[in-house]
Amino acid sequence: MTQPPSIPDDEFSFKDVGQSFPRPLTPENVAKGAFQGHAQVPNGRDPLNEAPPLVQTSHSPRHQLEAWLAVMTKAGASDLILRAGGRPCQRIDGKITFLPGRVPDTGPLLDVLEGILGKDRMETWRVRGSADAALHLDGLGRFRLNAYRQMGEPAVVIRRINEKPPQIESLDLPTDMLKKLALRKRGLILVTGIAGSGKSTTLAGMIQSMNETLERHIVTLEDPIELMFKEQRCVISQREVGTDCASFQDGLRHALRQSPDVILIGEMRDAETVIAALDATETGHLVMSTLHTINAPQTVERILSFFKAEQHAQVRMRLSENLAGVLSQRLIPRSGGKGMIPAYELMQSTPHIRDLICEAKTGEIGRVIEQGTEKGLVSFNMCLRRLVQERKVELDDALAASDRPEELVLALRGITGSSARVETNAVSKGSPGSDGLRIARRD
Repeated sequence: MTQPPSIPDDEFSFKDVGQSFPRPLTPENVAKGAFQGHAQVPNGRDPLNEAPPLVQTSHSPRHQLEAWLAVMTKAGASDLILRAGGRPCQRIDGKITFLPGRVPDTGPLLDVLEGILGKDRMETWRVRGSADAALHLDGLGRFRLNAYRQMGEPAVVIRRINEKPPQIESLDLPTDMLKKLALRKRGLILVTGIAGSGKSTTLAGMIQSMNETLERHIVTLEDPIELMFKEQRCVISQREVGTDCASFQDGLRHALRQSPDVILIGEMRDAETVIAALDATETGHLVMSTLHTINAPQTVERILSFFKAEQHAQVRMRLSENLAGVLSQRLIPRSGGKGMIPAYELMQSTPHIRDLICEAKTGEIGRVIEQGTEKGLVSFNMCLRRLVQERKVELDDALAASDRPEELVLALRGITGSSARVETNAVSKGSPGSDGLRIARRD
């Protein structure tokens, strides 16, 4: 039997295996049984809605991976998780479900990963224990992956990426405020949250908004490149760390010579990147980036943690002068269990906020945002209260997502009336009020 061609170093495609299956590799054909032994389960059961038994297949490891990716796409899953010799699983609306088959053992899985990552990134994986890459698969779309090592064995998480940049109006975020931030000519805009909270999607929506309305040169520094933008009114130069530049710092140094109006940095990782970003804003550029922090005060403290204590005063002053806004977001389940919706905190630069940053009063920032008396400040609790009131999320999910659940309880008490007290466990106790919230009356 003729062996399929070798996999290219940077990305691999389904074209070279198109004749291996009776029908083209698409999510629709997965459901029709085009991939025997992978996506189809005996007795007509639906593999997308139940955890099938573990079965061994005769297909190559690469074909197994392709079939699982097809099932993942069909199911609308966000992530595919594979560990050598283990059960493949996917994440749908934040919940883990299992797929048929077993992940290839160490040797075969390493061969597949080397084909996807290429020699250089595979060497990075061997030295550091993890490496990032992106791949485009004919018929399925674009994916981002992180290959890592666990208990000495190879593993990989593959995330599905939308092929088209999102419209910012579709993201359930403060559209007008984000559009206003995107119109700025200079400043630092940060989108923060845990992994998988939609940071890249938000930044992509803001860039697409610029692309449709402004004439700008946007330079992105990404690791790896995720969404591919189609230029409209903007010129968009997308550079990949490790391919087009050695590092974020290196890319930033050279970006200032590339006539940019906007610079997007995939992630703030160290002091050098922060300094380069602040330098760029001070020379008249708009810089956008992400951090793995959960709210605005923590974002300021995380930036300071990159520096020695004797540098903090200077960094605080530069932040107070250049930080345009921080959007922190987290995804919570929609009411009814269909999909996720972002809850967010927005801190825009105001005179009060600038003073608090400069004067090392970071602990007071959260209180000022929570008060909501200044334009451009939206707290998580304000957002969560609105989502509960509009029946978009359940009360218990909102309380679980809140940084200050007790204060959210008091805010919800205001919704239900002064004579009612909302309890944190009142979702399962008491009776529904007129607004649908379950409340407990005081005796």
